[in-house]
Amino acid sequence: MDLSDYRREIDSIDDQLLSLFSQRMNLSAEIAAYKQENSLPVLDVRREQEKLRTLEEKSPEEISDYTVSLFSLIMELSRSRQNRILHRSSLETKAIECALRETPQLFPEKAIVACQGVEGAYSAIACEKLFVRPNIFFFSTFDAVFSAIEKGLCRYGVIPVENSTAGTVNAVYDLMLKHDFRIVRSVRVKVDHNLLVQPGTRKEEIREIYSHAQAIAQCSEFLQGMPNVKVIPCENTAVAAKKVAESGDHGIAALSSRACSRLYGLEILESDVQDSGNNHTRFICISKNLEIYPGADRTSLMMVLPHEPGSLYKVLSRFYALGINLIKLESRPLPERSFEFMFYFDLDTSVYSPKFIQLMGELSDLAEEFEYLGSYTEVI
Repeated sequence: MDLSDYRREIDSIDDQLLSLFSQRMNLSAEIAAYKQENSLPVLDVRREQEKLRTLEEKSPEEISDYTVSLFSLIMELSRSRQNRILHRSSLETKAIECALRETPQLFPEKAIVACQGVEGAYSAIACEKLFVRPNIFFFSTFDAVFSAIEKGLCRYGVIPVENSTAGTVNAVYDLMLKHDFRIVRSVRVKVDHNLLVQPGTRKEEIREIYSHAQAIAQCSEFLQGMPNVKVIPCENTAVAAKKVAESGDHGIAALSSRACSRLYGLEILESDVQDSGNNHTRFICISKNLEIYPGADRTSLMMVLPHEPGSLYKVLSRFYALGINLIKLESRPLPERSFEFMFYFDLDTSVYSPKFIQLMGELSDLAEEFEYLGSYTEVI
């Protein structure tokens, strides 16, 4: 036999598999009708575990792992079809339907917004890109911004979540675990860091450079060229610029924005000192209540999954089965739970898609904890 002969055999077997798979899925549809008539849940954990155990025992030992993987996926697809047939709602789908009805058609032009840092911070720049006339309240920490939203002190908050070169803002993802919030919009801001000093300062005078830890990471190549200068992290790039302005000291500098140079009367000694010219930070706009504005095509979720093999795979296979694109996956350790994690997912899907609504009705069955953070659009 040559390769073409093997391929013909494979094609013949695949035709048989397709026919059998169709029969199995049709039976799943009949089972869905029976479960609906008798008010039975779609998922029967004991039945699935026993079935997989039997299949593993029947399978040749050298492919037993593959057998379990294959039939686990088939069962996931079967449950997905049953849920689609039954149109079962979850708390999440009901909340989404309510938000779609009650959210205004237009995103507000003005609002009271919480930001971390001081005037001139990139969070404020992001805020001004989202709103035409924001009334910005500044807080010293990200935690305080989340708290301001929870307590109703501000309607919205703007928080950085990731940078295109320095990566995820881990401190923000850790805070997501402890706060109740929803995401209503996101925005990308071009980040250009500059070396800001007191007017008339020479480069050789600089002893210390202040900036946010993310900005320091984004300018690592530039800072390597100043080995005798002490680099000191602080809360915010704008805070760094303000510190330089108030100090009157020619020995300190800040890595900060052009806006801060104008705002605080500082001189740009060197411009665009970040490692990459394509340097963007993504910010999310959060609120206390769920608001879904027209055109929402991105969704964020949080899930704690069972601490067992295949739990993440089952979630990912559900995305795949429904043709929903996963554009971000992040994990953060759960405090006081050794080697267990909270997973964060960003999905590329329209909030109006029937497949999205179906997914929202299914995911809670796969997770120990499931949190729908919101559906929104991203401003670029």
